[in-house]
Amino acid sequence: MKAIICEKYGDPEVVLKMKDVEKPNPKDNEVLIKVKASAVNDYDWVTTRGLPLLYRIFLGISKPRNPILGMEVAGIVEETGKSVTKFRVGDTVFGDLSDHGFGSFAEYISINEQAVAIMPDNLKFEEACSIPHASLLADQGFEKGGLKDGMEILINGAGGGVGSFALQIAKMHNCKVTGVDTGKKLDKMHALGFDHVIDYKKENFSNNGQKYDLILDCKSTKTVWTYLKSLKTNGSYITVGGKITSLLNILFLGFLPSIFTSRKTQILGLKPNKGLKKIVEMFEKGELKTVIDGPYSFAETPRLIQYFGEGMHHGKVVVRIDA
Repeated sequence: MKAIICEKYGDPEVVLKMKDVEKPNPKDNEVLIKVKASAVNDYDWVTTRGLPLLYRIFLGISKPRNPILGMEVAGIVEETGKSVTKFRVGDTVFGDLSDHGFGSFAEYISINEQAVAIMPDNLKFEEACSIPHASLLADQGFEKGGLKDGMEILINGAGGGVGSFALQIAKMHNCKVTGVDTGKKLDKMHALGFDHVIDYKKENFSNNGQKYDLILDCKSTKTVWTYLKSLKTNGSYITVGGKITSLLNILFLGFLPSIFTSRKTQILGLKPNKGLKKIVEMFEKGELKTVIDGPYSFAETPRLIQYFGEGMHHGKVVVRIDA
């Protein structure tokens, strides 16, 4: 089978190669999936470059421990291990694989049956693969932040996959939503339904005097104390990702604001696929829609990971593995 292989750290378009590798065989508790589509995530960008260096403790010191990238999948069950009970051959499935492994940038993947769920009937493979990671970052982030009807919300890094799902979930609660991003994404964010859009290259949202009930941050770059300026009394700040220095600052100092004020700052530890059933129901009712950048061809994966890393995408970057 063909797969995108990362055998050393470096720029995606230099180090990533499409190669022929052995097709996997499912273990007793695994399903073999013929991959139809996958999506690009921060994991792919970080793993390819091996940066920040601290992450190599988990990724592999000199080269990636998992050479086949990809953490979201949509495809068809082709074979099941003898202990598998959830699926049968021919089932269409999707999911966030990160609790059980990686490797969806390949024609086939063998993964624990708990990593995937049955796909909604009304979705294409390219749509389904864009859902699990980003939608649950948004949903679990809002749950942690105490989302309520009528809130004023700011989403930082709102032009990507998490932001597009977060906006739609917030609008179900009649919230007023401000999105922060830059470039060509701003017009698309207006069209998607953001009430207000801020270009971070022209305006620093933490200095404009506006305060919010809840901030969902997809791209944390500031300190705990900076974010407090933009929170109302009893407001909550939740980050789902960002620069390692900012995340460490929030991790070790995030408890301090709650001691001295009624505001909270927290980091979301995503629980992959938890709540996916609720998300699927939203899609089946037509309450949620996917926002896809693509789909692109499998061969374009190295360029797409670079494109993602440069923050040029709008919505989820989707790769069609098998047309």
